[in-house]
Amino acid sequence: MPTAHVNDITLYYELHGPEDGEVLVLSNGIMMSTASWAFQTPALSKHMRVLLYDCRGMWQSDHPGGPFSMEQHADDLAALLEHLGIAQAHIGGISYGSEVSMVFALRYPEKTKTLVVIDGVSEVDPILRATTMPWLLAAEKGDAELLLKSSIGLNYSAEFIQANEALLYAALPKFAMLNMTSMVNMMKAFESYAITDKLSAIKCPVLLVAGQEDAIKGPKYLKIMAEQIKQAESALVPGAGHALCLEKPGILNTLLIGWVLKHGGEN
Repeated sequence: MPTAHVNDITLYYELHGPEDGEVLVLSNGIMMSTASWAFQTPALSKHMRVLLYDCRGMWQSDHPGGPFSMEQHADDLAALLEHLGIAQAHIGGISYGSEVSMVFALRYPEKTKTLVVIDGVSEVDPILRATTMPWLLAAEKGDAELLLKSSIGLNYSAEFIQANEALLYAALPKFAMLNMTSMVNMMKAFESYAITDKLSAIKCPVLLVAGQEDAIKGPKYLKIMAEQIKQAESALVPGAGHALCLEKPGILNTLLIGWVLKHGGEN
């Protein structure tokens, strides 16, 4: 199992694709693992080097005591890249991972070739805080069933739930494996996250992607970011909910491959 000891913790990571390829980092959503990119990895790794990892508190990485912060996650990623000898990469992620990516771009512009934000936000307003509050409460109670049931309606489009209801509810054993203390620490790190007023400092090319039907971090938040980032390009994916990488993998893969190929020669 490939691991790196950085910042007094051990991080699990995976590298896929050609060793001399452009490096694209994909950071996980809050309940995701590296396995959640199963629909992306085979397609992307034909064109680039893909770095997947579990951040502190997630799955196969260490679960240290909190509190956590987005800045801490960004510093962990920077240390992981240094450990792997990667001087610069396309930095991306989905949801929680996209927010880590934005903070990384602000803290480590020299390591950020481009930035990819999938279903992310730059601030937590009262509506978003209220929307995700059941997740925090479920995690605090250590109730995996409640966490699963309170997340399905928010993470997926109505069409996807209709077609995959049994499969989605069958994920309970996986949810039962979540480290709930770490989940609480990540939720609290997210709740204190606010960088909208800093976005104009991001100078690298930025791709903003959101599902048109995302009930958590949809078009409203993409627009906020697009207005603040000068070099931002935006893509709304019709029929997709928050779990864009699972619902519309073909479209997302096309966007990511095109983005990295387009900016691969830039420094």
